[in-house]
Amino acid sequence: MEAVHIASIYSATAIGVGIILAAAGFGSALGWGLICGKYIDGIARQPELRPQLLVQMLFTGGLMEAFPMIVLGISMWLILANPFVGALQSAVGGG
Repeated sequence: MEAVHIASIYSATAIGVGIILAAAGFGSALGWGLICGKYIDGIARQPELRPQLLVQMLFTGGLMEAFPMIVLGISMWLILANPFVGALQSAVGGG
């Protein structure tokens, strides 16, 4: 097994992780925009429900923010403990 193969696996993993993190960040920003927009719409329709809507908005936003953190954890696992290198080693027979 050559170092070129391992380097190509690490570079492909880095590119893939970058794309995944960008998509998670974009999705999170889009989600926050939609949540806040609906919050403003709700206040415009019924101003007396503002405290309840605020609690629901923050709760929903917190749940939505968990997704990028999970993606970040998976990305760190892919970068730091790359499972594809071990698969290459077992496929080639390098132990």
